[in-house]
Formats: sequence, C-alpha cells, structure tokens
Amino acid sequence: QVQLVESGGGLVQAGGSLRLSCAASGRPLSLYVMGWFRQAPGKEREFVAAISRRADSTNYGDSVKGRFTISRDNRKNTVNLQMNSLKPEDTGVYYCAATVTFLISAQEDDYDYWGQGTQVTVSS
Repeated sequence: QVQLVESGGGLVQAGGSLRLSCAASGRPLSLYVMGWFRQAPGKEREFVAAISRRADSTNYGDSVKGRFTISRDNRKNTVNLQMNSLKPEDTGVYYCAATVTFLISAQEDDYDYWGQGTQVTVSS
C-alpha cells in the first residue's frame, strides 16, 4: 500500500503561481498512475490532471488546460503540479491520488489511494 502526502499549498493572488508536490512512500511510485483532484467548498471533487507511470502521457481537466502541468520523478517518488495563471475559481483542497490501473483516468472512483489534501486559496 502506498501513502501519499501533499505539500505546497497556500494563499496566492490571482495571476500567480504555485507548485504542489505529492510524496509517496510504502511502495514505488512507478507502480501507479497518478492524479490530482480538487474540491471547492460545497462542490463535488473535480479532476485536475493525471500522468502515466512513465510520464509519457498526461490528461487534464478542461478548466486547467494550458495553465497547469503535471510531472513526476519516479526516482524521488514525487509527483508535482505546477499551477500558473491562477484564478479565484482554482481555490480548493487539492488531493493527490494513485491508481493501479493503466488508464490515466479522470474518474475519481478509479483511484485507490488518496492523500489528505493541501489547501490552495487564490484571492482576487
């Protein structure tokens, strides 16, 4: 079983940038497709991005395409989410997730392991 811990959240002004990290332990990160999801207050959890095991394929939610970039370093057991041109609507708790499937899925139910989340707040 893999354990996931997110970091890098915080408060940023609109137009700014943040870089989130997810550190994995317990099992090699290379065994998993990795994803990021977010949840704003009062809303459903939303898919943000996902990356294949070897980082040769990615998938992004429509609302973040062109602004966010997901990456991974399997040697360091980390997954990152670079977030640029942030908007107030990007505010929420961001979760790192891992799945043993081969699909770079956008479906929350496909993910087997979750971190505790890190808060991102974008002020206008």
